[in-house]
Amino acid sequence: MTEQRRYEVLPGNHGSRVKVHIRGGDILWTPRLNRGTAFTHEEREQLGLVGLLPTGITPIDAQLHRAYEQFLDARTPMAKYRRLTALRDRNTVLFYRLLSEHLEEIMPIVYTPTIGDAIEQFSHQFTRLTGVFLSIDAPETIEQSLEASGRGADDVDIIIVTDSEGILGIGDQGVGGIQICHGKKSLYTAGAGVDPDRMLAVGLDVGTDNLGLLNDDLYPGLRHARVRGQRYDAFIEAFVAAAQKLYPHAMIHWEDFGAANAHTILTRYRDRICTFNDDVQGTAAVVSAAALAAIKGLGERLRDQRIVIHGAGTAGIGIADLCRDMMVESGLSEQEADDRFWCLNSRGLILEDSAGVRDFQRPYARRPDEVAAWDTDGRGRVTLADVVRNVHPTILIGTSGQPGAFSEPIIRDMAAHVARPIVMPLSNPTTLAEATPSDVLDWTDGAALLATGSPFDPVVRDEAVYHVAQANNALVFPGLGLGVAVCRASRVTDRMIAAAARAVASLVHLRAPGAPLLPRIGDLRRVSATVAIAVARAAAEDGVAGVELENPVQDVFDRMWQPVYPELVLD
Repeated sequence: MTEQRRYEVLPGNHGSRVKVHIRGGDILWTPRLNRGTAFTHEEREQLGLVGLLPTGITPIDAQLHRAYEQFLDARTPMAKYRRLTALRDRNTVLFYRLLSEHLEEIMPIVYTPTIGDAIEQFSHQFTRLTGVFLSIDAPETIEQSLEASGRGADDVDIIIVTDSEGILGIGDQGVGGIQICHGKKSLYTAGAGVDPDRMLAVGLDVGTDNLGLLNDDLYPGLRHARVRGQRYDAFIEAFVAAAQKLYPHAMIHWEDFGAANAHTILTRYRDRICTFNDDVQGTAAVVSAAALAAIKGLGERLRDQRIVIHGAGTAGIGIADLCRDMMVESGLSEQEADDRFWCLNSRGLILEDSAGVRDFQRPYARRPDEVAAWDTDGRGRVTLADVVRNVHPTILIGTSGQPGAFSEPIIRDMAAHVARPIVMPLSNPTTLAEATPSDVLDWTDGAALLATGSPFDPVVRDEAVYHVAQANNALVFPGLGLGVAVCRASRVTDRMIAAAARAVASLVHLRAPGAPLLPRIGDLRRVSATVAIAVARAAAEDGVAGVELENPVQDVFDRMWQPVYPELVLD
């Protein structure tokens, strides 16, 4: 019996009433129903739990205190991760109550960076795991596998899916990548109140090129090289078709696909189904939000910025695309907007005659004659230093994975021509950051406006405290998913992504020196609700909303699941 057949959530705000179809010990093995020693004596009598629990009753606040003590008692990040995973698999409400009340402290454990270690150790730490695994060697079982989750057509709001090729900064991790889907799922719930039962985590097993996994006796995935080309495309198509048939109202959230597949899949399906790629669109939205907040604080306009992006991959080009779209919306032509960007890959500035330029990079390729008269270092390619020297960018974004790429000469050169340079070294983890906030502030005499990809401690300089904004996608994707679910959007449009970025930026007020460019993660519920309302309104404007919201604030709030023990209704 699937968990969904063991109980059903009854209509009402926040999932506060649940009808129970099982009795006795089965309840204690069902995380959504189990509340351990918090069951009252009356509930124990009604549910057949007498004798299966100690006599004393422990209210949820005391359980929360105990769970937090146990979390703190774990000595290493991975030990903390395992303890939290065990709690999630035992008691859904208590897990999310703990995560919600200590989000800033616990998020690095259930998500990046610790989730990366959990993924790498997946084969050796394998325990109970929920989710759906689909094999490219058995495409005929896709629909059967999805149906095994026990969800009906109206029971799924979001499907989080990965093929594990581009996991974080660690690359191809085979079926272990399913853990990143669970990390995202946790943040959808803790950050935006998306009901955890209304999401599916799906792993697409298409093989792996990771030789360490292929030669590991404990690896539980397919033991052959990663499948590509036409067979891969057919597998993705079969998955999309089955997901649409079974869960017609669900948004498909693509996670950690390789750069080429990420853009290809998004382009192929964005006008056909409700689909979202967090690495492309989520990153773009949160970085754009930081840029918009900085520009607003300076009293300037986005359309007037000169933007250099060092690292023209999935994330970098996604940022460029969204900023370009907002420039066009403000009145620039597409060509005028394209001309505000200079994008570099590992070979330097992307030119029209550069080798290996991908389709999604081409709009930003510069003409060779533009740079012919530039003052360059003459190394046979146009380097980042060359671009900064000749362009005088107002915004410098790093998504290159090249530590130290934003060197002192480059930052000082930028600051020599721009009073308040906006600098975003976004590469994760901290060891791959293009520069550290303290160095950037030193090299700009404290004038830089900063956002980073990894968390950094505040920087104290000249008695001022500079709080460094972390451009974390969690500020965007939970609220976007909630907004899509509330209005039952049939598509995720560019206007909806831009609305999410503007909503996040609207919550930032740079009144004091050192104020961060983005909201705090600890304020994520408010941020997500704000994003959800903006996304739902944009969906209505674009004509893709399936439900008209009469009172968006109330409608969004009512949809946000709360981590409290629900009223149990006996069948």
